[in-house]
Parts: sequence; structure tokens; C-alpha cells
Amino acid sequence: MTLKHWALVGGAVACLIGNVSTAAPWLESGDARARFAVQKLADRGQLPRPVTSWPIMWGSISNGLNEAGMQPASETGLARSYLEFERVQQAKPGFRAEFEVSGTNEVAMVQGFERGPMAEAEAKLTLQWQGQNWAFGVSPAYAHNPDDNDKARLDGSYLAATAGNWVFGAGAIDRWWGPGWQSSLILSSNARPMPSVWLNRKDASAPESKWLSWIGPWQLTLLAGQYEHERTIPEAKLIGMRLNLRPLDGLELGFSRAIMLGGQGRPENGSTLWNALIGRDNGQLEEDDPGNQLASIDARYGFAIGKQSMGLYAQMMGEDEAGAFPARKSWLLGTDWTSQLFSGEQQWFVEYANTLADDFLGDAMPNITYDHSRYHSGYRYYGRTMGASFSGDAEAITLGGFHFFDDGRNLTASVSVVEFNKDGASRTPVVDERIKLMVPAENAEQVIAKIGYGTQALSGWLDVSAQYADKKLELVNAAENQSGQWSVGASWRYRF
Repeated sequence: MTLKHWALVGGAVACLIGNVSTAAPWLESGDARARFAVQKLADRGQLPRPVTSWPIMWGSISNGLNEAGMQPASETGLARSYLEFERVQQAKPGFRAEFEVSGTNEVAMVQGFERGPMAEAEAKLTLQWQGQNWAFGVSPAYAHNPDDNDKARLDGSYLAATAGNWVFGAGAIDRWWGPGWQSSLILSSNARPMPSVWLNRKDASAPESKWLSWIGPWQLTLLAGQYEHERTIPEAKLIGMRLNLRPLDGLELGFSRAIMLGGQGRPENGSTLWNALIGRDNGQLEEDDPGNQLASIDARYGFAIGKQSMGLYAQMMGEDEAGAFPARKSWLLGTDWTSQLFSGEQQWFVEYANTLADDFLGDAMPNITYDHSRYHSGYRYYGRTMGASFSGDAEAITLGGFHFFDDGRNLTASVSVVEFNKDGASRTPVVDERIKLMVPAENAEQVIAKIGYGTQALSGWLDVSAQYADKKLELVNAAENQSGQWSVGASWRYRF
């Protein structure tokens, strides 16, 4: 689709938007072009809504664009037209369907916001329906030779309903909490989505009360899920909370919390939940400690530069608490900016992450981040860390870029310099040999380069990618105890 076609689509859809009343659904995590679009519009004051918690409700996007009003095409480029095109494709009432096949020679350990294939081969059919107050999606899939030995999957399936400005849901959907492009320290799509129930706002608009208007547009997400059985404490529970505020133009703040508790042989009653919520743990109750907790604070400030935009962001995560503030901290720092060259648009970022507790500002404390003295399998789901894909005790810097052609194609590239497992030790136990633990077994330095390309093909959409590491990486229990140097993958999807 050419730039002229995008503009025509955008203009037609803008006349149809109005206030969104359909039940559901959201702009999913993993679409780099959609993220570029919402972030650029937000940075330029054309989308006054939080944009660092994914998925993002279509209600927030549509109503936010309406509040900002129509802008000249020279001010929005391809961004607004793409969002409005995708809204017609994804958020219209009624049925829609999508079929996807994907494959790779090896599932890459290091993933980013734009995740690659998660099994050697997979076929997936997605059926969705959206009505006035209800929506559902079912996504049965078969995975051939997966790393986690789980061949039949329902990732992406959900049931959602609205009540006023609130959305209640149940299912397994990918999430990304934070401003990072390469990593989120607290919750990312690095691991498969966990089955959970959740609650969030449909439109993250500002409070109408004059006493609370200083908060600005805000989003709240609450979720409760359950881990897999193949753990040292099977079927442990997870409670997640995230609050986003946009108190000033361009400034977005995020406050997140993840609580692991319960599971087989562990208390799960009301007092356990209450003690976890108020932070009464870290040995205060000895054997009756409610569980493992992580908390993060992140901030991003985005602003316009001519017809482009730029942002500065940071995220801090603590594995413990001291004085009601996260302690044993990991850090993520970055900057991103846009450009408009070669008949297309670009998104660039430079990002630093350090997941060795207190290593960035203090005395390093290894074997803390994403691990726990009681929940020995750690903050992982089916062998993959739920936060940064570098896992704990790592330090990395990544330079990445996306080029979005005006006909819809895209090109991505990134280079990461990583030091894994800085102290050379690991306390992650092997519970099931059939599940590949993406946990480095020893200290190693790697340079990782990735390139990807997306284009229309066979009436559908084709993504191909290749990732290369300059050396192999020893893992805790991978086949032959190593991950490969090359990961080449492709996926093709067709919308009915």
C-alpha cells in the first residue's frame, strides 16, 4: 500500500471512528510499526494516552485521536493512517479469522518487543468475534518440537466483557510493561503468555474531577494467573499490577508489581494474600512467608523535534523491598527517536540493561534477579524469563532500528553486546529435562546481530528473520548444554 493509499484509508476511517463501543479488543504487543505509530503520535501531543503498557485498548487509541482532532498529513506521516487502517482490520464488530504458520531452526534466546517464532514449527488458527459488550477469541495451535514440550497451545485465546469503562477478561495474551524496545525488566513477551484473569480500563482518559485532573490520562491493569506444573513448587500463582499516569504532556510514569505466591504445598488463603499485598514477607513470617515479589518504576519523556519525535526513558526493578521502596535493583536506560528518510519512516533506539542486582549503583549481589530462595524455578514460565530475555545477572547494550516503507513493508536490524551470567554461577534447578531452560550456565560475552524483513506475500503477510551470535552459549539444561549461533525463522499469516 502506497503513501497515497494510506492517506486515503486514514481519511475515510477518521470519519467513522466516533467513540468506540465494541467490547474488546486491543492493539496487540509485538507489532513494531503499531508501536512506532502510537508512540510518535503521543510524543507529538496527538494521542494523549499512556502508551507503555501493551496491549493497548482500541478505545484509548480512538478516543485519544478524537480528542487531538485531525492533524495535517505532514505532521502525522504514516503513523495515524496505519493505526486507522489496523483498527478497521482488527476492531470492527463481528467475526474475523487469521491463519499463521511459522518455523525456525532454533528458538532464539534473546527476544525483543518484536518476538520471533516460539517453536521449531507451528500452525495456528485464530477466530475472533466482537459485539457490543462481549468479545472472544480462540487460537488453537500445534507446535512441532517445542522447547517446552507443550505441543497443543491456546496462546492468544480470550473472553472479554465491558462494564462501563472497564474491561474484564480471561485468557492468555502477550503483555509488555515498560518503555524499553529490547527489554522490559518486569513483564515482557519473552515467555509465552500465562493464562490469567484481568481487569483494565477501556479508555485510559483523564479523570473528570478537578481534584484528580492532575493525574492526567491513566491506565490500571490487574491480573491473576497460574504457573505451569513442571516447577519446584507446581502451579504457583501470579498477581500482577500496573498503573500508568501521564501527568504532563510527554511524560509517562509506570508503577508495576508482580507477586508469586501459593502453589502446591504453600498457603493460599486470604491472610497469605493480604500479607503479600502489604509486603509482609522477606523472612518476616519465616516458613509462612507469602511468596516472591518484584516491583518496578519506569518513566519516559517524549517530545517533538520538528516533524519528528524523541524520547528518554528508564526503568528500575527491585527484587526485594526496603523502606517501602524496591531494593536489590536492576536498571534499564534508553533513548529512541524517529526520522523520515528514503520514502519511508524510521524508529531508532539505544538501550542499556543491567539485571545484576545493585551492580549499576552499588555492590553487586548475584543470583538474586529472577531467582528466589523458596520459588527455586524463579520468575520464569515454561523455561523462559518473564522479564528481560538476557535473564538475571546480565549486562547488555543494544542499538536497533526499524525502517517502515510507504508501501507497508518493513525492515528491522539490531546489534546487542551482552555479558551473560556475570558471576558465572546459576542456582536454577532442572525440574523437567524436556523443558529447555533459557538460563545461562556460565559467564559468557556475546555479540548478537539480528535482521528481519516483512512484506506482502501470497495474499498474506510474510516475516523472515535471522539472528547470529559470535559464539555459542552454555545453558543450564539445553540439548548438548549449548544454544546455537544461528537462528533463522519465518512466519506467514493470512487474514480472512
